[in-house]
Amino acid sequence: MSILVSLSAFSQTPITLTGTVRQSTTKDIVPAVSVTIKGTSIGTITDGRGNFRLSVTQQPPFVLVFSSIGYQTQEVNVTGTGEALTVDLVPSSTLGREVVVSATRAAIRSLESPVSIERIGAAEAHNVPAPSFYDAIANLKGVDVVTSSMLFKTPGTRGFNGSGNLRMNQLVDGMDNQAPGLNFSVGNIVGLSELDLDNVELLPGASSVLYGSGGMTGTLLMTSKDPFKYQGFSAQYKQGVNHIGDDQSSAKPFYNVGARYAQAFNNKFAFRISGDYTKGTDWMASDTRDYHPVTGLITSDKDHSTAPDYDGINVYGDESAYFNVKSALSNASKQYAAAAAAYAAAGDAADAAKYTALSQGAAQASALTPANSNVSRTGYAEKALTNYDAYNFKVSGGLYYKVTPGTTLSLTGNFGMASTVYQGTDRYSLKNVKIGQYKAEIKGEHFYVRAYTTQENAGDSYDMVAVATLMNEAYLPTGGQTGWAATYLGAYAQALQQAYGAGQSGNQAYLTASNAARGFADAGRFQPGSVGFNTAFGTLKNNAIPYGGKFNDQTNLYAGDAMYNFGDVEHTVDVTVGASTREFVLNSHGTIFADTAGRININESGAFAQLQRAFFDDVLKLTGAVRWDKNSNFKDRFTPRFTALFKIAKDNYIRASFQTAYRFPSTQNQFINLQTGSARLIGGLPQFISYYGLNDGHTYDTATLNRFAATGQLGSAYQYQQFKPETVASWELGYKGVIADKLLIDVYGFYAQYTNFIGLTVLVKDPFATGSYVQNAANTFGLYTNSTTKVNTVGAGISLDYRLPGGYIAGANYAYNNISDASNGQQTDFNTPKNKFNLSFANYTIAKYYGFNVTYRWQQEYLYQSSFITGITPAFGTLDAQVSMKIPHMTSSVIKIGATNLLNKYYVDAIGNANIGGLYYISFGYNIL
Repeated sequence: MSILVSLSAFSQTPITLTGTVRQSTTKDIVPAVSVTIKGTSIGTITDGRGNFRLSVTQQPPFVLVFSSIGYQTQEVNVTGTGEALTVDLVPSSTLGREVVVSATRAAIRSLESPVSIERIGAAEAHNVPAPSFYDAIANLKGVDVVTSSMLFKTPGTRGFNGSGNLRMNQLVDGMDNQAPGLNFSVGNIVGLSELDLDNVELLPGASSVLYGSGGMTGTLLMTSKDPFKYQGFSAQYKQGVNHIGDDQSSAKPFYNVGARYAQAFNNKFAFRISGDYTKGTDWMASDTRDYHPVTGLITSDKDHSTAPDYDGINVYGDESAYFNVKSALSNASKQYAAAAAAYAAAGDAADAAKYTALSQGAAQASALTPANSNVSRTGYAEKALTNYDAYNFKVSGGLYYKVTPGTTLSLTGNFGMASTVYQGTDRYSLKNVKIGQYKAEIKGEHFYVRAYTTQENAGDSYDMVAVATLMNEAYLPTGGQTGWAATYLGAYAQALQQAYGAGQSGNQAYLTASNAARGFADAGRFQPGSVGFNTAFGTLKNNAIPYGGKFNDQTNLYAGDAMYNFGDVEHTVDVTVGASTREFVLNSHGTIFADTAGRININESGAFAQLQRAFFDDVLKLTGAVRWDKNSNFKDRFTPRFTALFKIAKDNYIRASFQTAYRFPSTQNQFINLQTGSARLIGGLPQFISYYGLNDGHTYDTATLNRFAATGQLGSAYQYQQFKPETVASWELGYKGVIADKLLIDVYGFYAQYTNFIGLTVLVKDPFATGSYVQNAANTFGLYTNSTTKVNTVGAGISLDYRLPGGYIAGANYAYNNISDASNGQQTDFNTPKNKFNLSFANYTIAKYYGFNVTYRWQQEYLYQSSFITGITPAFGTLDAQVSMKIPHMTSSVIKIGATNLLNKYYVDAIGNANIGGLYYISFGYNIL
């Protein structure tokens, strides 16, 4: 580095220091280097071209300190006028030395974190073999990802993941970026762009003591770039293609363009603005296998021709067994017989004979029909119910003012708008969903105070299952004397007689008659692409639930939190305290929540205190923390945390922790009231039990009904228990260390025990009201309840990162997770394979300009549970790769060619979700490194 120093003859006249920072071996410029006067907070940052400018009043001699992650700290003496110094920054190993803040709310090296932590820095984010840094989170140790669609990916750790993870917090610059009406983050729709990302930190496991409700299995924190450090203009354009070899679609283009600009003035005022736009064709869900929700059985049947009660996984409108043919014919026979008797009593012999014949015919058809003769309506494939056009536009900006050199006042905002597909209880087409976050904050070296709001608008989003169900009813209502069921039954009885007359018998005759009846009842049914279909579809997707499928949701969140670090109190104990409050304002107009009478407010408030102390010259560090919280609808609670960090050698540490976490039931857990294709999903608060009469002694959970089907003995009816927050206690032991400055090892093992575990209990009201067992969407309820038994999980993991000669980097990580076998009568949604691993090999400095990164990810098959479907997700492995070339003489610019799922082997990472194929891309980035 060379510095030109101009000194005035007058001692109090400002001195201007300018210079350029370079890498010692490649001579490349180094941006975002901190330049400070030793012993003070006076300083500046190198810009995107490695240049800096610093005006000071302090007279030499003094020392300038140059520091940056990945380089050895350099000190440069400034002694007098005209002094010219040349100092280059020397690269250093970053293994375990990255600075993290999430583990303790203070800046420490990741090696010294008392709990497990994973990190992706800005440089790593630009080198991952993935379309975005958010996709690369899947390659971190122990991370699961559920892919509903291209833009809706849900990360999770240590189990209990799904399409929308209620047990993981996701924070962007301190703001909880959940969609308030869903209570989980909608992918990265309103998060940071790759150009504006400084780092990602992931805390696997219990973490709600420091970050509040929801951090049961992890907390993900994303931090934007400081405009005082990262200035200038940067841009990136990426173009690619997907759906190659897809039997559901021809090849489709993919685009991503982003830009960022930041500028600081006199090291006092700064601003930043960034925008990012992604457009493509979504991954498609096209599993047509037959699913039986009551038993969980999945068969190879592809349509109604072999299964009259067919319920295709990604076929909608066929979810409910609307009637049982044998029972319906038997009831019809009785009704005909009663009519015949009435006519005979009235002396009408002709009509009496007519209805006697009908009664005998129905009875005969019933006798020839198998008991398992449930019938569902004909459904529509998912691709007929959405156009799969996906896009995400997001913009972020902020104004920053340094009140003092160490205290910054800021006003920032993030806005995202997107169309994609999400899987919840049903499959939802998210169209033009909008989420905005706006924050005011003052932040110093030891404190912050912030207030923010999240504004959500569901846009034109709709439930595809609800739309398909209503499409069938719009064509021909199921019930009534001239409805679909009556038409079906009449045609069935006649066709069954003909089938037996033609020599068919048993199941063959039943299927022949069933197919003939369906064809007759479906005559004139709306077909995809027809005028009738398009008209009905357009109307129903734009009509709000329950008259259509549209979500009319404008739920908002208002939040505030503060923290202060007192530092070492009397040089013995480091004390940190914090407090937070947030208000959910539910406003779905009755389409999601029970808020037809008006908005529902839910408040959560809490506070925490943390004490840290070092012993024996920092050989041992102990931390204790406790949190208090209160929710409007639940009693207050206390959550403790204790950690210990033991230094066994230089850069080698053993960590141990006991952490607890809690989760107040989400807004949906409390107040949802949504009719789906297979059940009504309701909140766990007592008013729902009263309103729907589920404590009537004639309502049973499906576990009880399944035992009845197996043994013939009906157990006790369902009894409501008080709904409570969920808690977890987690014990963890780990080791993290650097060997020979080349090998980083991170090992952990944990045991966690959940109390009052919140899961979904399926109830059937009056299942025997008609004399035979009946379960359909009208009498089935999905109720959120607490488990009466404890749920235990156990896991372990290891990661190895090795620095080879020549800049090559080899990495591997493995994770194991398991849940106790004890049944708690609930659907647990553990949703993680027992075994999974990642392998990586990379080099970013080949001949100064070239680089590559190859990653292989594998996971074992596992049972995926959700309110949409439960079934086995097959094992899969996928290979991602990327090569890059830096452009000489063009500021920090690079061309990249890469692919995810390079071998294009289509897979699903959660059953019922999208089929994921290869995505191949090329990108150009300017000033991004």
